[in-house]
Amino acid sequence: MHIKNIDIQGRHIHDIPSFYEEINRVFMAGEDWKIGESLDALDDILYGGTGKISGNEPVKLTWYDFDKSRLALGMDTTVTWYREKLRYPEKFNSTLIRERLTALENGQGQTFFDIVMEIIASHTNIMLHKH
Repeated sequence: MHIKNIDIQGRHIHDIPSFYEEINRVFMAGEDWKIGESLDALDDILYGGTGKISGNEPVKLTWYDFDKSRLALGMDTTVTWYREKLRYPEKFNSTLIRERLTALENGQGQTFFDIVMEIIASHTNIMLHKH
């Protein structure tokens, strides 16, 4: 069985927009469109059929500079991300976002990076290797 190798370069990731730039560079190369800044869109491309992954094929995802990415997408970035969402109560659930901010401030919430890791882990065909 052939395993597809895909590499993420964490040195390119400094914030959420640069995370999506790297995801598009890696997963959407050759496509005439790119995903927007959406965790649902990330989840969708990991299901395959669009971009680099063809369906449920086995994938070895190597994430270089993993710890740098964890830091770049950590607490400060996540708090800023949630606070930005609070500016648009017509688009986002303000109550839920405030609950998530409070959990983060109490050391119990998920960072953006943690959410990305959860999404990747939900795809059993993807084996994540951290470097």
